[in-house]
Amino acid sequence: MPYTVDFKEVSTVGLESSPVAEALAGLRANEARYFMNKYKHAFTTVPAGESQENLDYVNRILKEERNIEFAAKPLETSSFQVENILFTYVFYEDGLAINVMYTVDDPKKRAVGFKLSEGMDVPKELEEKFKFARQKSKLAGTIRGSFFVIKGEY
Repeated sequence: MPYTVDFKEVSTVGLESSPVAEALAGLRANEARYFMNKYKHAFTTVPAGESQENLDYVNRILKEERNIEFAAKPLETSSFQVENILFTYVFYEDGLAINVMYTVDDPKKRAVGFKLSEGMDVPKELEEKFKFARQKSKLAGTIRGSFFVIKGEY
């Protein structure tokens, strides 16, 4: 069942099994606030079990671009288009959030972003491959993030 993320009243709905559920909920709310402020788009998620197509899409890009496969359990996904950009998100039980930003008409503006919830360790799949920058958020505490540019067509 779809869940529209409320960034004013942060909720762990759908993320309860995460050991960092509060921080992950804050991270998800932080994304929701960004899309509402920038694009007037309501950020909605669906349980991972109901969105295999989104998971397959993200997993394919990770595997083909960087040979990355995450062991963590996906909890929720989100997929939508604003302006000329397709966004696909996956929120994982360990506190990781992945977003694929795929500009429809500009191959130079396509990337995969990784955001780590406060309190989680860097996943072993990313440990030695990426450096993480820190960002403060009122909703999510300290978010660590990294990204890579997508080279292929998806």
